[in-house]
Amino acid sequence: MNWGVRSLTVRFGARCALRDVTFEAAPGEVRGVVGGDGAGKTTLVRALVGAIGHAQGEVRRPPAREIGYMPAGSGVFQDLSVDENLAFTAAAYGMPRAERDERATQLLERTGLLDARKRLGGELSGGMRQKLGVLLAMLHGPSLLVLDEPTTGVDPLSRADLWRLIAQAASEGAQVVLSTSYLDEAERTSQLLFLQAGRALASGTAADVVRAMPGRVRWAPERPPGDALERSWRRGASWRIWTPPGVSEERKDWEAVSPDLQDAVTVAALAHELQGAHQGGASQ
Repeated sequence: MNWGVRSLTVRFGARCALRDVTFEAAPGEVRGVVGGDGAGKTTLVRALVGAIGHAQGEVRRPPAREIGYMPAGSGVFQDLSVDENLAFTAAAYGMPRAERDERATQLLERTGLLDARKRLGGELSGGMRQKLGVLLAMLHGPSLLVLDEPTTGVDPLSRADLWRLIAQAASEGAQVVLSTSYLDEAERTSQLLFLQAGRALASGTAADVVRAMPGRVRWAPERPPGDALERSWRRGASWRIWTPPGVSEERKDWEAVSPDLQDAVTVAALAHELQGAHQGGASQ
């Protein structure tokens, strides 16, 4: 069975944190939940693992002992050593000591943490702490591995190590779900869900999201004038302009570009914002 959520709505008091969101994991795959701060990524993964309840919809997940979860911030106990963190987690899942020791040693060797096993969690660098957090989540070989922004604030080398761990978990058959705000990481996932303000704006493979982008994107060397400005964004030293279907804008200094994932998710967000603004204006 594929674990996931269907038509999920989560509320915190009067605030709707997620609205009618559907997302599915799959064995042997890494799937991503993508969005900026406040998009609803953490709410979705916490609902998936059962850390919070939901107002409407369905959540499908395995028994708690088959779930591995790394919360935002690694979940490492800072006053315990690396070995003690691993021992505590293994005990929580009922792992025999011999199995725990063998598995922990293998994972520590693969991440370069073997020599740090006696150090306190609070003494580890940010990258080492994030790697340990992933190790703790995958130590017992879960069928569902859920990682909340595992690479945030991590240096490039540590990010590469973390992705090797994540890929290993998927290769062992786990259904892996991770949240991220990095689009380059979203492109590494087999399927992604793009959230903004608790709503799903795009989903599918990265190529699916790009193909589904409406209208066209063009490049301009300078800030565009008039109405086009609200459909534009800076990218490097130049500008991108989105022209929706049915809109005619002929400018010789605007060059057509082949959109990538960054363009596609920006267009999805712009289209949603402009639709809301127009609906709000029409209702007044």
